[in-house]
Amino acid sequence: MNLSHIEHLGIAVKSLDAAIPYYEKVLGLKCYNIEEVADQKVRTAFFRVGDTKIELLEPTSEDSTIAKFIEKRGEGIHHLAFAVADGVATALAECDSKGVQLIDKAPRRGAEGLNIAFLHPKATQGVLTELCENPAEK
Repeated sequence: MNLSHIEHLGIAVKSLDAAIPYYEKVLGLKCYNIEEVADQKVRTAFFRVGDTKIELLEPTSEDSTIAKFIEKRGEGIHHLAFAVADGVATALAECDSKGVQLIDKAPRRGAEGLNIAFLHPKATQGVLTELCENPAEK
């Protein structure tokens, strides 16, 4: 697998309105994008730190994955996302061939138009791992 960089850190929050001021006023970062990903039942807010992004994830439904995560574990780091230079489908096939438990069998569309897929935390030492590629960079 050809990882190019950490694409983003996903952080589950109860409210973007409550969380964004910390990142902007305390850390001095600028929120450059807020969007809703309806099929994932989340609103996201993005910040850049060098080549890496921070993605805040606010649930839009009580039955969303993020709402369940917050209910069980509280707010905090939800996942680690890597950019894959050789494509998400190729990376998934490689992981599958090595016996890694997959959440997604095929890439799907995520925030910012990225192609994404998740590896199960049971196979990644407890860290929910996302693989990402930007189709616009192909």
